[in-house]
Amino acid sequence: MKNVIATSNAPQAIGPYSQAIAANGFVFASGQIPLDPATGQVVPGGIVEQTERVLENLKGLLEASGASLASAVRTTVFLRDMGEFPKMNEVYARYFTENPPARSTIEAARLPKDVLIEIDAIALVTSGA
Repeated sequence: MKNVIATSNAPQAIGPYSQAIAANGFVFASGQIPLDPATGQVVPGGIVEQTERVLENLKGLLEASGASLASAVRTTVFLRDMGEFPKMNEVYARYFTENPPARSTIEAARLPKDVLIEIDAIALVTSGA
């Protein structure tokens, strides 16, 4: 059985997909881009500001699902420019301080709304949503 997760703590889906799906004790979070959930607009700034917004969106989505960044077991980071990896990694490290999840980082030719970064995640449900 799967449960569709929808929350205002993360941007609304901009296509035919769910923000997240909870199933069998896991949460599968769709890729988050640096949209401000309140305005639906891409946040201004570079990779640092966009990474912070993405991780805040992911945090809000996971928490609404009964999970958390601390319970994340896997992430995938999509970067428009792999040259931005060190700056992204500094911000990422602030959000995953202990026992970080497994991760892949991929350079993508183009991301939705021409953003610099997108991150998706799989996490363990730790409480009832």
